[in-house]
Amino acid sequence: MKEKTTLIKNAKIINEGKVFSGDILIEGEFIKQIDESISAKSPDVNVVDAEGKYILPGVIDDQVHFREPGLTEKATIATESRAAIAGGITSFIEMPNTNPQTTTIEKLEEKFAIAAETSLANYSFMFGGTNDNLDEILKVDKTNVAGLKLFLGSSTGNMLVDNPEVLENIFKNTDLLISVHCEDEGTIKANFKTYHDQYGDDIPVKYHHLIRSEEACYLSSSKAIELAKKTGARLHIFHLSTGKETSLFTNKIPLKDKKITAEVCIHHLWFSDEDYDKKGTLIKWNPAVKTASDREQLWKALLDGRIDVIATDHAPHTKQEKDNVYTKAPSGGPLVQHALPAMLEMYHRGKISLEKVVEKMCHNPAILFQVEKRGFIKEGYFADLVLVDLNAPWTVNKGNILYKCGWSPFEGATFKSRVTHTFLNGSLVYQNAEFKNVKAAKRLTFTR
Repeated sequence: MKEKTTLIKNAKIINEGKVFSGDILIEGEFIKQIDESISAKSPDVNVVDAEGKYILPGVIDDQVHFREPGLTEKATIATESRAAIAGGITSFIEMPNTNPQTTTIEKLEEKFAIAAETSLANYSFMFGGTNDNLDEILKVDKTNVAGLKLFLGSSTGNMLVDNPEVLENIFKNTDLLISVHCEDEGTIKANFKTYHDQYGDDIPVKYHHLIRSEEACYLSSSKAIELAKKTGARLHIFHLSTGKETSLFTNKIPLKDKKITAEVCIHHLWFSDEDYDKKGTLIKWNPAVKTASDREQLWKALLDGRIDVIATDHAPHTKQEKDNVYTKAPSGGPLVQHALPAMLEMYHRGKISLEKVVEKMCHNPAILFQVEKRGFIKEGYFADLVLVDLNAPWTVNKGNILYKCGWSPFEGATFKSRVTHTFLNGSLVYQNAEFKNVKAAKRLTFTR
């Protein structure tokens, strides 16, 4: 069978710190040629006119919770990968706190099997560490799994790794990239007791960031970094939420040489504690959305290179669950459909350049996780490409939200930019709010 060929004409291409006009020729799954002007050599070539639009590499989201197996009333790999494709996210790395948890090789392979059948986007998974599964951790092949996820805070019940000896053993013995959720359990418990004694279960949500406080985050992340330096482990700290933590990271060396890296999430760049009164539990996340000052310091560290990637920590719950009182409302929210439009909105507001959005959402996750042939617009790379119209305003509402949970913290927000086309491994899978019936997703591979 002849490989399909697509020619994208007249686009503004954003790649490796530059914006330039040009054409992209796709043959099969790969980018064959990038040039100022390419002409179609045959009438069989599918020509896409991208006049007035920008082309980005597909976004790689290094932290999502798609809830399958076991929590599929909230989300599935199929529903959330579909929302991701509509939002320009072509590859995702999913977390282990499903039910059952991904803490054995057998459970990991079961998730890969589900994704192979149902995912609309490229996929990989994190393996989960616990206090007692070091033997299983050592069996994980670093060339075909994204990495190891450790919870050093109580986000997820019994996945909390709170035994210092176990933690050091894991750091010492694995050559996997270790990603951590850092919040100090003792600090959170003490803070929670103070507010619970005063308010009972109905603690005002605006105190969430004082319960899961700056100190809880800093104490945990600084300890994890200390341990990584002591053991030589490769450490990636998820979802920084405080200004104080940004001092723990460096921009003095290139990302590819860093042993300790950091991520910030969309919600910590967008919201602040001033939004709790209006948004309530819809913006209850762990780690918590902190102050406007923390948000500004996160932006500063993102732009100066101390923070390496932007991700979503997409973690849907049903609206019914979220509508509970503070102690019963779970933390987390859906973000994959709206993450790129939100960052493009920040471009319109003058907070970040288009080149920097691409660096932090496409290039750097690929470098950091050593994802093979993705994250860049380069000849020989997989054709994961996203076309965006920077001047096509739309408002987030119930009718256009694609998450299974049916709600978004961005509901009512108007974004100036929209994703018009998503290409996955050379196939056009999404165009002008319509999904093509094409199975193109692949398992991510890593050059380690």
